[in-house]
Amino acid sequence: MAAASNSNGEAPGAGRFDVIVIGAGIMGSCAAYAASSRGARVLLLEQFDLLHHRGSSHGESRTIRATYPQPHYPPMVRLSRRLWEEAQAEAGYRVLTPTPHLDLGPRDDPAFRDAVRNGGAAEVAAGDTSWPWAGVFRVPEGWAAATSELGGVMKATKAVAMFQALAVKKGAVVRDRTEVVGIAKRGDGSIVVRTASGEEFHGAKCIVTVGAWTSKLVKSVTGMDLPVQPVHTLICYWKVRPGHESELTPESSFPTFASYGDPYIYSTPSMEFPGLIKIAKHGGAPCDPDGRDWAAGAAGLAEPVARWIDAVMPEHVDTAGGPVVRQACMYSVTPDEDFVVDFLGGEFGRDVVVGGGFSGHGFKMGPAVGRILAEMAMDGEARTAAEAGVDLRPLRIDRFVDNPKAGEPQGSCGS
Repeated sequence: MAAASNSNGEAPGAGRFDVIVIGAGIMGSCAAYAASSRGARVLLLEQFDLLHHRGSSHGESRTIRATYPQPHYPPMVRLSRRLWEEAQAEAGYRVLTPTPHLDLGPRDDPAFRDAVRNGGAAEVAAGDTSWPWAGVFRVPEGWAAATSELGGVMKATKAVAMFQALAVKKGAVVRDRTEVVGIAKRGDGSIVVRTASGEEFHGAKCIVTVGAWTSKLVKSVTGMDLPVQPVHTLICYWKVRPGHESELTPESSFPTFASYGDPYIYSTPSMEFPGLIKIAKHGGAPCDPDGRDWAAGAAGLAEPVARWIDAVMPEHVDTAGGPVVRQACMYSVTPDEDFVVDFLGGEFGRDVVVGGGFSGHGFKMGPAVGRILAEMAMDGEARTAAEAGVDLRPLRIDRFVDNPKAGEPQGSCGS
C-alpha cells in the first residue's frame, strides 16, 4: 500500500497539517493516534511499507513489566498500561495479554535490587519452594527471585496496526514508502518536511520517531551527533520439552520473566508458536540500518541463552540443536540506555520533538511515549507525564552535551 487517505476521503498529503509524524513504528503510530484524538490534522509518514520488518516494531511479541532499576520508568509503564487498555477498548479487540512477571538475579546485584524495589515486586524468601514456578526454575546459589503482578505480552505488529487504524479513524493521513530526507523551519514559523521523491509537506509541528535512523536524520537536519547506535539483535524461540507445553502458557499463568546479570535474559510465555517459548539475550552488535548483515552475531546471541536455559530451566526447555525459530530485530541504543524524548531545539525550538534511543525496552511504553510526544508538540509541555509522576529530565538531549560521561547504563533495562 503506497498511501492511505484519511476518514474524510481527502487525498493523502493535501494541505497543511497540525502535526507531521515521521516514522510509523510503535512510537510514531501512538503519537499520531494521540494527536489525532485531540482533533489535530495529522500526517504519519513511513519510509518503508507499513508494518515492515526492517526496524524495531515488528514481530510476534513484546513484554511489559514495571520492574526497572531506573526510578523514572515504572510510572511511565503504569501510565502506558492504562493507555493500552483504553486503546484496546476503542479498537474493540486486544493486543495485550496480561500475565504475572518474574525477576531473577544475583541477590547482591544492584540493578536487580533496584528493579525489585522500584517495581514493587515481592522477593521470594530464601529456601522457599512454595512460590509459583518453583518447579520450573532452578534459582542458582546466591540468586533471588521476585514476583510482581504487572506483566504481559503485546502482539507487536498487531499493536502497531491497531494504533494506525485508530489514528486513521480519527482523521489522520498515513503515507508509506515516503522517505524523509529534510526538515526545515520557514520564515513564517511553519515546518516543511522534504522527501526523497521531492515532495514537500507543511505543518505547524513535527514529531520524529524514526528508530534506528534517528542519528542519521538528526545529523542531516541539524548537524548534531545524537548518540543513538543501531544494534542488530536476535529473537530466539526454543522447544518446550514434551509434557510441559501447557505449563508454560499464559493460560497456566506462566509469567514473563527477566534474568539479571551477564547475560541479561528476557522471555515471554509460550503463546506465539505452540510448543515453543521465546527466550532471548538483550543486546547485540552495532550495525548500519541501511546495510545490515542479517546473519551477524547469531551464534553469539543464541549460545549464551542456551547455556542459561541449561542452567536454569533444563527440565522444561530443550536447547539441543539451538533455537527452532530465529528472528532478526534492531535496537536503537543510547550510551546510558535511557530514551531520548525532547525538543530538537536550535532553530526548531519547540516545534520539532524527537523520540528515539529506546534501547530495546521501549515498546511497552509506546502509548505513554506517544501521548507525551503529541502533548510536547501541540502544547509545548507534557501534562500527562507530570500528572502521572513521570520524570522526563533523564531523557533530555542535553545530558549528552552537558555530561560527556553520560555513557554508562544504570542497570540492565532489557526488553
